[in-house]
Amino acid sequence: MVTVREGHPVDEQGHVDLALWIDGLDARGELRDPSRMREACELAQEASRRSGTWVRQDGIVTSTFATGLEMVDILAELRCDEAGLIAAVLYRAVREERLGLDEVRLHFGDEVTGLIEGVLRMAAVSALKLGSVPKVLGEQSDQLENVRKMLVALVDDVRVALIKLAERTCVIRAAKTDAPARRERIAREVADVYAPLAHRLGIGQIRWELEDLSFRYLEPEAYKRIASLLSERREKRQQYVDEVVRSLALELDRAGVRTQISGRPKHIYSIWRKMRAKGVGFDEVYDVHAVRVLVDESKDCYAALGVVHGLWRHIPHEFDDYIALPKENGYRSIHTAVIGPEGRNVEVQIRTQEMHAEAELGVCAHWAYKSGQGTAKSDPSYEEKVTWLRQVLDWQEELGDLEGLGDALRRDFREERIYVLTPDGHVLDLARGSTPLDYAYRIHTEVGHRCLAARVGGALVPLNHVLRTGDAVEIITDECAEPSLDWLAPGLGYVGTSRARAKIQGWFRARDPDAATRSGRELISRELRRMGLEAGVLPELARRLGMSDEAGLALAVGTARVLQGTLLRAADAVVFAARAGQMQLLPQPGDGQADAAARVIGAGNLPVWISDCCGPRPGDTIVGVVALGHGVSVHRRDCARVLELGREDEGALIRLRWGEAPAPGVSHELRVDAYDRPGLLHEVSSVFAAEEVDVTATSVRTDRARSLAVMEVTLEVDGLETLGRLMDRIEGIANVIEVRRVPVVRAAGGERASA
Repeated sequence: MVTVREGHPVDEQGHVDLALWIDGLDARGELRDPSRMREACELAQEASRRSGTWVRQDGIVTSTFATGLEMVDILAELRCDEAGLIAAVLYRAVREERLGLDEVRLHFGDEVTGLIEGVLRMAAVSALKLGSVPKVLGEQSDQLENVRKMLVALVDDVRVALIKLAERTCVIRAAKTDAPARRERIAREVADVYAPLAHRLGIGQIRWELEDLSFRYLEPEAYKRIASLLSERREKRQQYVDEVVRSLALELDRAGVRTQISGRPKHIYSIWRKMRAKGVGFDEVYDVHAVRVLVDESKDCYAALGVVHGLWRHIPHEFDDYIALPKENGYRSIHTAVIGPEGRNVEVQIRTQEMHAEAELGVCAHWAYKSGQGTAKSDPSYEEKVTWLRQVLDWQEELGDLEGLGDALRRDFREERIYVLTPDGHVLDLARGSTPLDYAYRIHTEVGHRCLAARVGGALVPLNHVLRTGDAVEIITDECAEPSLDWLAPGLGYVGTSRARAKIQGWFRARDPDAATRSGRELISRELRRMGLEAGVLPELARRLGMSDEAGLALAVGTARVLQGTLLRAADAVVFAARAGQMQLLPQPGDGQADAAARVIGAGNLPVWISDCCGPRPGDTIVGVVALGHGVSVHRRDCARVLELGREDEGALIRLRWGEAPAPGVSHELRVDAYDRPGLLHEVSSVFAAEEVDVTATSVRTDRARSLAVMEVTLEVDGLETLGRLMDRIEGIANVIEVRRVPVVRAAGGERASA
């Protein structure tokens, strides 16, 4: 006997004991009329027989019917209603065209049929991934309509999304026996769309499983390594967590706080993501040792927090109060990290029983069903959880931009959020890195278009000021104000969200052609002057960008159809097409050690190699050992060789970190004119450090009589687009007057000559 899921045994012929299974489902209270579920199962089973059963490589007997039962089990855990469960058991049979919608409607009515139709329409998610492939003539409008239908279905009835999430969960569970290409495609779709969708709807039960399984297939080596570390240390880690739980339970009991304390499940993807984000090793991720404290009331959360911080020392900057400021999906909890027994880091989550149910079930925790009707929203947070879908729908209808919609959906799904306050005290969630302009466009398109200035906490701030959680933001508008093309320059950092960027582009595309052409000419002229390029490149620049003449290019720039980055990339190709000979060759693909060494940051121009003694890999916390005349060897921070050397000669160690493999660079010279002041050179240098640019020479001249400073910097970057972004950032520094590229050429022997 084998099982598909515990609760519905399947024999070698794929037969299920339906009576036993339905009794179990009915006992949990999800069914109003068990006979309807039995009828649905029998209908799905008959349809499944027509398509046959098959045995997976792991010995599991499966079919469209078995998958339907597995979907029902998942949805029952989410407290889905009877109509949703019936739709789930029938869905795969309808999708495989073994059962018709008319037959479903005849037996189960419009509600169940409508749910299945909604899930079938969600196949339009695939359209969101077509931004990078050519469009077939006439295809774009159909895709837009399909995406609109999908979003409407989700907004109208979230059960549609739940059924699809359950179906994708079943598919990725079974993907281990699929061909590698299909497995990767399924995992990518789950990672891009469905795991984030579960997160947005607040359904932690589904989200963590989808993230871990998709990560397993997309990053198999990283997955195996973390899983192995968890497995190797499971017993010792469990003993440690048990000790933490005992100590904390004793202190909470003394304080009179009623609690349930347990170790928290370890999610492999979450651990890997934190290792990457913080640049730390496995043992330094706080939730490797993690406990969860459940209390009765909100006030008890803060009482428990006081006990935790009184018992162990709190780790600075590792505290989040999602009760005072809930996440955008309604998640509420207190997160803190402390230095627990034996000096180890421990993450503690504190929440009420109700908050825990919401964290696991999300939108489902707030459902109340009307007899024979659709969902009735008994809790205002139900509406809050799907507000983002309505916002996306409004945006898409306004702009009609499928590529922007797909990119933004995927980005918005995965972004971390901040929470700011409106002038009337409401909380608004934004993507981390958002600015007052992003906030303005989030409120209303016209507020963004007419934005003149902004106040944060009552003080005037630049429009590219980065907002933080808790900021109180006020937008100052003027009827005569209008967007600037500079708002779209990535180096200036005016907008961080694709929603705001798309609305700004929409405004420019709708403007008067004459005005657009004038502003386009001004921007082109400014960029040529900054880059030290002659106007003679314009005809070739226009041709390369698909324009008939310079006027057409100016119009395209003025209507934001050609952005600053695109313009500079084209100029790069026109002017520096022969620069390949100046570039430093990178390690050849296939050399794993060389590839890894190329990603090491912090060794300057010294040769770098990966040590054999500990074999560090990207993701490990690393240090370098400097050997004069030889270069830098890269070691894991916990390598025995490093620990020994640290005791003998700590000065031989340097701090390193992993980055992306560097792109080929070409040398450029910049001149920065500024009014002199203390700290100016440091701020300019910080821009290069933040962008990880290789600076090969710097000189500074100061005219004290006029308080002027001139900096000349030689640096290597991968193109004019990167150079333009750097120049934009430097121009944003206080006291900087002008930044421009100094055109120079190199003689055959490498000596400097005038352009």
